[in-house]
Amino acid sequence: MPLYISDIVSFLESLAHPSLQESYDNAGLITGQPAQPCTGIICSLDVTEAVIEEAVSKGCNLVVAHHPIIFRGLKRINGSNYVERTIIAAIKNDIAIYAIHTNLDNVMHGVNGRMASLLGLQQTRVMAPKEGTLRKLFTFVPASKATEVRQALFSAGAGHIGNYSECSFNSDGTGTFMAEAGTNPYVGEIGEQHQEEETRIEVIFPFYLESVIVAALKKAHPYEEVAYDIVPLGNAHEATGAGLVGELPGAMEEKLFLEKLKSVFGLSVVRHTALRGRPIKKVALCGGAGSFLISKALRNKADIYVTADMKYHEFFDAEGRIIIADIGHYESEQFTIGLLQEVLEEKFPTFAVLKTTVNTNPVQYF
Repeated sequence: MPLYISDIVSFLESLAHPSLQESYDNAGLITGQPAQPCTGIICSLDVTEAVIEEAVSKGCNLVVAHHPIIFRGLKRINGSNYVERTIIAAIKNDIAIYAIHTNLDNVMHGVNGRMASLLGLQQTRVMAPKEGTLRKLFTFVPASKATEVRQALFSAGAGHIGNYSECSFNSDGTGTFMAEAGTNPYVGEIGEQHQEEETRIEVIFPFYLESVIVAALKKAHPYEEVAYDIVPLGNAHEATGAGLVGELPGAMEEKLFLEKLKSVFGLSVVRHTALRGRPIKKVALCGGAGSFLISKALRNKADIYVTADMKYHEFFDAEGRIIIADIGHYESEQFTIGLLQEVLEEKFPTFAVLKTTVNTNPVQYF
C-alpha cells in the first residue's frame, strides 16, 4: 500500500498543528501535491539547491525542513536568487517541500524540548504560554453512557491539563425532551415528554482539535441529536508557547556550564554577557532568534538564557541579573533534523526517512 504526501503531512500536523505557527511564518506544504505518492523523505533544517539535489540522488521526493524556503510572496521566479533556484529545482524534479517551523517551536516536544533534553534539564515548562488557544466543551449524556463518551473525548485529545490527562468535570441532573414525528429517539416515546438522568461532562481541549473532538462526541453519543456547547477560554495553554525553562540535576559553575554548551552543541565559541560569579541551576532557552524572550527569562529567575541571534544592544538587557548566551541559530536548532527523523521513523518504520548530509549553516567561524 503506497504512502502519500498527505499521510506524512497529516502526521506532522498532529505533532505540531500549523495553526500554532506565528503570524509571520509560512509553515506547511510549500511545493508538491498531497495526493502524490511518497518515495522517501529527507529531513533538513533548511532547504537549499544542494538539499534538493540530494533528495533527487537518493530517490526521495519529500523534504521535511524546519525553516520555510519561502517566507514572503514571490513576484517572479526566474532563478535570480537561491530561493527561486531552489523552488525551480523542486518543481522540476517533483520534490515536495514541507516546513514545520514556529509551530514546532511552540510545542513542548519540539525544538526547545530537544535542546532541554540534551542539556539534561528537568521540570521543564513553557516560558511564554500561548493565550486564547483553549476551548471548553459541555455536553449532556445519559448517565449509563457517560464513561463511554468521556473516553471517546479523551482519545480524541480532550482533557489534558499540564502533565495530567483524562481531566473532566461531571455533574448529574435531569434532562427533558420530547421526540417529534419522524425522529428515532434513543430513549422515550414520540410525542411524549421524557425525563432522563444525565451526566453533564466538561472537558478542555486545544482549539485546533475542535472538529476532531466534536466528531468523536457525535460518534460515541447515543442520542440522535447531541446537545453540546463550546466556549473559548482566556486561560493560557501551559503546554503550548515559546521557549522553555527548566533545572539542571545539580548546580554547575558558570564556566563549566559554558563548556557543556560547547560540548553538547559542537560550538567553537559562545557569545555571552558577563559572568556573575554564581552557580547555574535554572536554565531558560529558545532555539533560533530568541531576544523577544529575555524579559520572560528574567521573570522566571533563570540563571542563564541560551538562545541565538542576539544583537549588540540586546545583551545590555541582561542588566547583571542573568547570563545571556548566544550559541548561534543553526547550532541551537541543528538537532531538529534528528528529531524529525526519529518521529517519522517511529510512525513509518518501513519507510525511508533520511537525515540530510548537507550542512546548510551559512555562518562560518575562522
